[in-house]
Amino acid sequence: MTTTGLEQDQTFMARAIELARQNMGRTWPNPAVGCVIVKDGQIVAEAATAHGGRPHAEEQAVPAAGEAAKGATAYVTLEPCGARSSGRKSCAHFLTEAGIARVVIGAFDPSPFASGRGVERLRSEGLQVDAGVLEAECLALCEGFLHRLETGRPMVRVSTDGVGFDARFAASPKADLKGELKRLGEAGYTRVWTTEGPLAEALRAEGLLTE
Repeated sequence: MTTTGLEQDQTFMARAIELARQNMGRTWPNPAVGCVIVKDGQIVAEAATAHGGRPHAEEQAVPAAGEAAKGATAYVTLEPCGARSSGRKSCAHFLTEAGIARVVIGAFDPSPFASGRGVERLRSEGLQVDAGVLEAECLALCEGFLHRLETGRPMVRVSTDGVGFDARFAASPKADLKGELKRLGEAGYTRVWTTEGPLAEALRAEGLLTE
């Protein structure tokens, strides 16, 4: 890949990140993902995971691109799913059936419905796949989702306004905080917030606050 090609990939991935960021806090239990479809250096369609986590970014962008999707490049902040919990068509299927020629991925998705399966499906259908473009920024978009996959609990951060979070975490500092967070994780929450104060200090003391 030439420097010019890398710069172009970073530019379009940055746009996908911007789209995803706009919906952060509104897509749980799924992460906010951005997808930009580019043909001949021009954006022909773009989308982000919808409120409530459905539909996914790719399954909105592909139909919007129409015939222009054939031979195009799709920039996706997170690895497209290779299977769906509902059994419906996966995002990898949407991309391959549309005739997309190349997929650029920001970060890999370790969830059971991706975890390399999306990339494997794309490559098995002859699509070129490149990964790791603006990876750190893409991982930041789904940090809560990844934290819940690893721990079963949503990530907790201190915030003054809660923008971009799923919900506010309001509990007594003396409560079973790990248990409370586990229940939120089971309900699908991925990233919650609190303000500085006794609750934040209690979370910090138990190693449950991400800073």
